[in-house]
Amino acid sequence: MKKAQISKNGFLFRVMVCPKCQEKIIHPVDEQEYHRFKDLKNKEFRVKMRLVGNSYAVSIPKEIVSFMGEQKKIMDEMVKLCFEDFGRLSLNFGDDKNSRIVKAKEIKVVKNGNPVFHAKQFYDSANPKNNKSIVIKKTKE
Repeated sequence: MKKAQISKNGFLFRVMVCPKCQEKIIHPVDEQEYHRFKDLKNKEFRVKMRLVGNSYAVSIPKEIVSFMGEQKKIMDEMVKLCFEDFGRLSLNFGDDKNSRIVKAKEIKVVKNGNPVFHAKQFYDSANPKNNKSIVIKKTKE
């Protein structure tokens, strides 16, 4: 067995790989943290937006900041705020040198129970050559 690392959704997993059969055994702590991340990602938080001086402030739940493990480091630090799409903002912590943004978007339009339009879009800041938009189905009305 050889030590290695694999990446999944921006997470680095420590793994042991069998050189003969290529079977991978993921470190249990890394796997547990990934499941914790998935649970947080699927959870929806309702937070307040408040007027503070000439700006607005949004509270970030402690559960999210604690998960990041950077609670004391990120207080009073600059973060990157992006207007991603209509009605969608993203807040990125950490330095830009090591950040990677991966987005996938799927749009389905159904009219009277029949599919009218179906498209997929994929974006990866680390591999721009793989970025693509695909129209799967477009029908005439």
